[in-house]
Amino acid sequence: MGKDVALHTFTRQEREHYRQKVRRCLDVFALMLNDFSFDHDHPTTGLEIELNLVDNEHLPAMVNEEVLRDLNDPSFQTELGRFNLELNVPPRLISGDGLAGYEQQIIESLRRADTTARKHDAALLTIGILPTLTTDHTVTENLSTNGRYRSLNEEILAARGEQIGVDIRGADRLRIRTDSIAPEAACTSLQFHLQVSPADFAAYWNASQVIAGVQVAVGANSPFLFGHQLWSETRIALFEQATDTRPDELKAQGVRPRVWFGERWVTSIFDLFEENVRYFPPLLPIAEEEDPVAVLRDGGVPRLGELRLHNGTVYRWNRPVYDIMGGRPHLRVENRVLPAGPTVVDMLANGALYFGLVRALVEDDRPLWTQLPFSVAQDNFHAASRRGIAAPVWWPRIGEIRVTDLVLEVLLPRAAEGLDRFGVDPEQRDRLLGIIEQRCLTGQTGSTWQVNTVRALESAGATRPAALRAMVGRYAELQRSNEPVHTWPVG
Repeated sequence: MGKDVALHTFTRQEREHYRQKVRRCLDVFALMLNDFSFDHDHPTTGLEIELNLVDNEHLPAMVNEEVLRDLNDPSFQTELGRFNLELNVPPRLISGDGLAGYEQQIIESLRRADTTARKHDAALLTIGILPTLTTDHTVTENLSTNGRYRSLNEEILAARGEQIGVDIRGADRLRIRTDSIAPEAACTSLQFHLQVSPADFAAYWNASQVIAGVQVAVGANSPFLFGHQLWSETRIALFEQATDTRPDELKAQGVRPRVWFGERWVTSIFDLFEENVRYFPPLLPIAEEEDPVAVLRDGGVPRLGELRLHNGTVYRWNRPVYDIMGGRPHLRVENRVLPAGPTVVDMLANGALYFGLVRALVEDDRPLWTQLPFSVAQDNFHAASRRGIAAPVWWPRIGEIRVTDLVLEVLLPRAAEGLDRFGVDPEQRDRLLGIIEQRCLTGQTGSTWQVNTVRALESAGATRPAALRAMVGRYAELQRSNEPVHTWPVG
């Protein structure tokens, strides 16, 4: 959401005014798409990494405010839980050695933050869900003190009108009821940003939707939640349920969830912003003083603050972004499907697969999304979330196929093509895509390593809580090596 707000109870007048401002912003955005010059001459990329803070027992450490104060680095900010941080990596081009530059930049940023965290008896961990979390940790008192999170919590609970339920079936079954959105803080993700032109946005968003299932399958890293082994990428199910504003009656009526894959291919970025305004009531109705019509009329660049804030409370797995940098507006696809970790080089390999694949698919003469029903792309996404690297997916002109076979036989060569079109150094291209290849050949992702390690520890007599703590300790050691997860030993 990128906005600090004070804890606030909103009046009816504020809500009505905000709704009017959102619609006014949407009208101005439509005019800008027709007539404005957006920055897309040198399309940059960006990364966001959500992090956990853990103590010496590998349990969550509620010290993000103290760490941020001492770190004094604007690239780090709070996230939902007091045991979370977020790193916003400065945008860059990936041509040449850009991906290697990302790697070194992230390693250095995490090193500095970890050094600061250790002054507070904590350490950083990049993992999709911290396996040692319990329901005692995910309570309202452990939400970050930033007013926006408390306001968001109150608004979601008020919209729902009852407790939030989480019910996930995997190898185990987890059923809980909660009085806050705090369980969502368990989800720590890796987000990629890709700047695109207005004319190309729809194609890049559609391509991102097509490959979402493949990304999750080969990048899964969240098999445990509250001591239960659930989906390979449990983060998907947890995020969808923990922020659901709909009681059962609205679900039965087909009201759309705020964590949303979508329901159709699009022809313009406007389709997505318009759907957000049409389908979803405001959660944080905070209006700005800007009159976007007057700003546009006077030759300025409207901030469209209300539209951007509203967009930040609709949690699409691939989100449209309007932003301004250096006085020029630009558009981005924000790819939000992946978990954090296991290592920096693993995350960059995931990035190489994403950036390369979408570039190649967008430039095909006959786009894949014209051959794939949208509902099948969504089915692929949820199948991959459940089963990870063992998942079957359905693919045009092939039919049902194991995701590893699809990646090895079809998608890795396409990703290499796309990276070549971005001008990525061939050595970096082969190194990073080679990591994806080895995950497929070995069958080892962060998720499978966690499950197999815990299974080995339990077979040796450890209880589940003890096995999870020991596994997280070993994970932390291996993560610091920056050796890709497919090389990690089990047992």
